[in-house]
Amino acid sequence: MRQGSFFAEAQRPLVAPDEVSAVGPNAQPSYLRDHRARLRERFMSGGADALPDYELLELVLFRAIPRQDVKPLARRLLEEFGDYNAVLTAAPSRLATVSGIGPAVITELKIVEAAAARLARARVRDRHVVSSWDALLDYCHTVMAHRDTEQFHILFLDRKNVLIMDEAQARGTVDHVPVYPREVVKRALELNASALILVHNHPSGDPTPSEADIAVTRQIEAASQTLGIALHDHLIIGRSCELSFRSEGLL
Repeated sequence: MRQGSFFAEAQRPLVAPDEVSAVGPNAQPSYLRDHRARLRERFMSGGADALPDYELLELVLFRAIPRQDVKPLARRLLEEFGDYNAVLTAAPSRLATVSGIGPAVITELKIVEAAAARLARARVRDRHVVSSWDALLDYCHTVMAHRDTEQFHILFLDRKNVLIMDEAQARGTVDHVPVYPREVVKRALELNASALILVHNHPSGDPTPSEADIAVTRQIEAASQTLGIALHDHLIIGRSCELSFRSEGLL
């Protein structure tokens, strides 16, 4: 090992920059250090359930804004978007309109969002969808429930009803997303899928299907059946609940 490289490694701080008791005009006030230390301790001892949404947001903001009180910003975000999940999933362009939000904050929020989605997806990927149904619903809510535009996903299943792929087929406006049955079936054949589950969100929060939702579902079902591909369900994801076409007798 080169000597210069060794000393460069040895001089790296062992704690996060915002935990260092710096001096000078850019030093973090002691009350902020103490507040952050207490908040981290409460999180580590009690988990996320021990903290209200604004304090959980503070923990995320600490890294992006190391030497300021971030509580007012956390509260502004919740006032603007409604809850913790809606803040994380908000579009970067919308986040940027909130006073005090810059690229560093947006990046931290998007990192947490991506981590949550990846963890939820790992709980359902390569697993039987029936035995993992609750995990599947959790995943769909994590990825789609708080989006401000419609998204249409297709879950492709193999012969044993194991999830082999989740793909976003289209993104639309606040109340419409274009879906083409021919493309859905074409992609199923490419993946050698034996069954499908359709999933899309309603940004309004109400999962009640529209006439267009019902019509496109029937078109996809007809196209799939022609090629021996089963359509198990179509889930519409609202803010706090979901609707199953199969349960409602629409399939």
